[in-house]
Amino acid sequence: MSNEWLYWALASALFASLTAIFAKVGLQGIDSDFATFIRTVVIIRTVVILNALAAFLTYSGKWQPFGSLTGKNWTFLILSGLATGVSWLAYFKALQMGNASQVAPIDKFSIVLVTVFAVIFLGERPSSQDWIGIALVAVGVLTLAIKR
Repeated sequence: MSNEWLYWALASALFASLTAIFAKVGLQGIDSDFATFIRTVVIIRTVVILNALAAFLTYSGKWQPFGSLTGKNWTFLILSGLATGVSWLAYFKALQMGNASQVAPIDKFSIVLVTVFAVIFLGERPSSQDWIGIALVAVGVLTLAIKR
């Protein structure tokens, strides 16, 4: 089994961390919900992302006909987008109110929730080593969240 996924996951973590820092600076003096709106609909951002994705799909030869997507594909991809939007609203509100060095790690409690949901809804069975790692993440999040 290839570990290529690991490099992509690390890149995701790197850019997610930069997102938090850039967002914290960008939130200064404006409402977090309005900032989320701006971040989401900025034409330049949308054009850049769409062009980058189109170039990647073209380069890798991964274009598929839209008709090949099932109703289930569309439903769950749209739900995923909606969940992302709600997550951003909550994240920006928390980031506006708290320290980036605390909010971002607590946001990563999603790691614990993903594992629990994957067991319940997807039938995944993490190993003992996986559960130890998840428990350590949970303890880390709690350590950051509880103030004395």
